[in-house]
Amino acid sequence: MRQRRGEYARRRAVLPGLLLLLAGAVLLSFWVGYYPLSPAEVAGAFLSRLGWEGEIAPQAVTIFWRVRLPRILSAALIGASLAAAGSAYQSMFRNPLVSPDILGVSSGAGLGASLAILGGCPGWLVQLAAFAGGLAAVALTCAVSRRAAHARTLGLVLTGSMVTALCNAGVTMVKYVSDPNSVLQQITFWLMGSLQRADMASLGRSFWPMAVGLAVLLALRWRINLLTLEEEEARSLGMDVALYRRVLILASTLLSAAAVCLGGLVGWVGLMVPHMARALVGADCRRLIPASALLGASYLVLMDDAARALFSMELPLGVVTSVVGAPFFILLILRKEGR
Repeated sequence: MRQRRGEYARRRAVLPGLLLLLAGAVLLSFWVGYYPLSPAEVAGAFLSRLGWEGEIAPQAVTIFWRVRLPRILSAALIGASLAAAGSAYQSMFRNPLVSPDILGVSSGAGLGASLAILGGCPGWLVQLAAFAGGLAAVALTCAVSRRAAHARTLGLVLTGSMVTALCNAGVTMVKYVSDPNSVLQQITFWLMGSLQRADMASLGRSFWPMAVGLAVLLALRWRINLLTLEEEEARSLGMDVALYRRVLILASTLLSAAAVCLGGLVGWVGLMVPHMARALVGADCRRLIPASALLGASYLVLMDDAARALFSMELPLGVVTSVVGAPFFILLILRKEGR
């Protein structure tokens, strides 16, 4: 009994600890870059918008508001969105290998963005096309899976794989017909994932879908626990399994599509971070969802710092997360096999 109380107290202390980790990662990120900002400059730049007239370099204020703050907030929101969606999907599908793009949202967003870039659309329209493409891909997956001869969950997974392959083929075709000197480079750079062009305008367009999706997952996180049960058992407890599955898929799709249209294709976050959070707080979604969101936000902020600081030139964020994520998952598989 005493051991159980100690374990419960430890898990309750994880969320405040993750909040402190996120705060530390954010403060560190202001210091990383070609123009480091000290804590005093960060505070001065922030207070300058509130009427404070202390001595601070104008370029520090510009970098804080136009470069660092939008980028850090974008990384935190993308990481939180992908990690929360990944933990919800892994619990709902009862599969630890599930990621947020299992239903085709990332590939659909990539196809939408590629078509918009091919058409010479401005940045805001590329972002909108990516969001619409992600939603359309998931809608197609859900529509086709209803007529599948397999069980509901298996039908969703198989149809999602088909839609993903179809969208990836579309992206390949768009790249094949693109001008290699301009358009192809833009498409390739977008697909690799990056926050180099993040600003408050693009962040504002993605914020509300992320906020709605996170609010839904946090509000219904205790019901996700019921979806981890067998479908008949969940129904016997009075739960409308089909309704809640649709609501959670919609919320997770909003999160994933908004994250992709803001930062491009950033892989492994939604697959890896939920495993890390589950090791800290257990499989109970009442703690797992918020822990995944906080840990995902800190993780991607730090990965973006690495992308900016490791070499003289900035690395694509999606490449950095893949380089870190793939070995981690191999170690996770070997660890489970060892047990």
